[in-house]
Amino acid sequence: MSDLVLQHLDRGLLTVTMNRPERRNALSAEMQFAMLDALHAATKNAEVRAILLKGAGGTFCVGGDIQAMTTKAPATLEENVTDLRSRMEISRLVHQMQKPVVAQVDGAAAGAGFSLALACDLRIASESAKITTAFAKIGFPGDYGGTFFLTKMIGSAKARELYLMSPVLSAQEALGLGIVTKVVPDAETEKVAHDVAMSLAQGPTIALGYIKKNINNAETMSLEDCFDGEALHLSRCRDSTDHKEAAKAFVEKRKPTFAGR
Repeated sequence: MSDLVLQHLDRGLLTVTMNRPERRNALSAEMQFAMLDALHAATKNAEVRAILLKGAGGTFCVGGDIQAMTTKAPATLEENVTDLRSRMEISRLVHQMQKPVVAQVDGAAAGAGFSLALACDLRIASESAKITTAFAKIGFPGDYGGTFFLTKMIGSAKARELYLMSPVLSAQEALGLGIVTKVVPDAETEKVAHDVAMSLAQGPTIALGYIKKNINNAETMSLEDCFDGEALHLSRCRDSTDHKEAAKAFVEKRKPTFAGR
């Protein structure tokens, strides 16, 4: 595994760290392919019950590596589309995997880095974090699903404003819009984000995965199709060890201990 992406698994929580601090974790092609490898492996690894996504050096991710773009070898339109689309799978995997993903947003989340944070289920931001779409400022329309996620999250009118005008939002402004989940003092961001992610890793993994799937279904499916999905998913969870443990703990008036199965 590339040292551009660090991984640490502890009690079901996989911490994935984008590791280009000297470039504020700008997304080089090599780092993106390493992230794809890490996420594909995480989806298949039963020991991984939740993921914490963060950046090294006090910055989440400033987006694409503009410097590298200026030296990229010429390619055809079809080659560029295929290459970019393959790397954008990072956001799809984060959004659709049936494991909760928490973003620890320190420093800055801009451009594709902002899109990647939006793909996560929860976003814990440091008080001094700066958040921006950034694309219009470099003559780009956006990628990594940011327009999809932001429109679903806050509506098309505000999404248009944030993409067309590209303001730099403070963490508190982003919180007010519902873009981030929680804002905490800079010195506490790492601990709070880790604690939130670990609580999910120690939760009823199968049920949390289906909660995520139900909400994803609600973004695109009809009411009837969502009902069908909910009925199937709840019936599946009824047979899980975690549900039986939770029911037993409820009767015994104690906190359940979930095994993730």
